[in-house]
Amino acid sequence: MARTAPSQISFADWEFVQQKISLEPMLQAISDFMDGQARLVEKVRRDLERGLRHPDTGRNGLSPTQVLRSLILMRVKNWHYRELRERIADGYSLRQFTDFYSQPVPKHDAFQRAFTRLTPATLRAINQLVVEAAIDLGLEDGKRLRVDTSVVQTDIHHPTDNTLLWDVVRVVTRLVDRLRHLLGRKANRFHNRTRAPTDATNPAHDHVATTSATSPQVSRTDHDH
Repeated sequence: MARTAPSQISFADWEFVQQKISLEPMLQAISDFMDGQARLVEKVRRDLERGLRHPDTGRNGLSPTQVLRSLILMRVKNWHYRELRERIADGYSLRQFTDFYSQPVPKHDAFQRAFTRLTPATLRAINQLVVEAAIDLGLEDGKRLRVDTSVVQTDIHHPTDNTLLWDVVRVVTRLVDRLRHLLGRKANRFHNRTRAPTDATNPAHDHVATTSATSPQVSRTDHDH
């Protein structure tokens, strides 16, 4: 894992700062607001270094400030990872906002790996910070919630209709069981179908039926010959 400590400012970065590049009003307000969030930057740094044996060694990578500001930019603009990377790399103002300045901008998957290392607690703090900033700027009233998701590769079974229905049965059964424990009484009208292996909705039953239907049959005539 890359080092997360901030690097020393270079002559190219110093020249970049001297250009006096202006941000759009919303990003400027967010940037000014983020300048006073040292505790949140420290949370991000701890998440990036979590599980590393030697966090102070290795190649330089995304700094906590770059990760935090890039994530906020991605949320505010509703960009995907590739667009986020391309916009930062091509724009002076976004380089300044995300603290990259004249430094090379890594590929999109570097942002994805950095963002996924952030813990749920840190993400909640970031989301709360974004909401507070949006309310202060008059961009949101905080009364409605709009969320987005990211696709993560995982192992799943082939989504046939029967297996999807069986997944619903299992999840509903589990939720009803939790509700029963919370209420302290039985759900008399609810039957646990996961305990019925011969049920038509059970994928195991469907597999047996399918196997039987597709197995090659040897006729008596062929056997006799």
